[in-house]
Amino acid sequence: MEYFTSKTVDLSYDQAIDKVTGLLKEEGFGVLTEIDVKDTLKKKLDVDFKKYKILGACNPNFAHKALQAEDKIGVMLPCNVIVEENEDGTVEVSAVNPVASMQAVSNNTLHPIAEEVKNNLEKVINNL
Repeated sequence: MEYFTSKTVDLSYDQAIDKVTGLLKEEGFGVLTEIDVKDTLKKKLDVDFKKYKILGACNPNFAHKALQAEDKIGVMLPCNVIVEENEDGTVEVSAVNPVASMQAVSNNTLHPIAEEVKNNLEKVINNL
């Protein structure tokens, strides 16, 4: 089972960030965090890296259900979505597969929640 789903898009890096953020919102997700990996690695390690941003997406309804089922599940939240610009200039957007993540947790109540989140994130990626 793949731990992510992704798609190469015909958009600029910044356009892809805007588009995926809007599509996430349509599916009930907000972006709680944005980590600019390129800038962080430059500041902390003085190394060059490609454009790469991690968006910490959260759907409050699903998060609440998951936390009710398993109070330590917060260590696996939020759902990360990445936007990266590859060396050839193409832009790829990827989202975590929460079903794969939840396999590490022995709580069957989480599986249908993870499946719903997976479907929503796949819809976002497919609509890019």
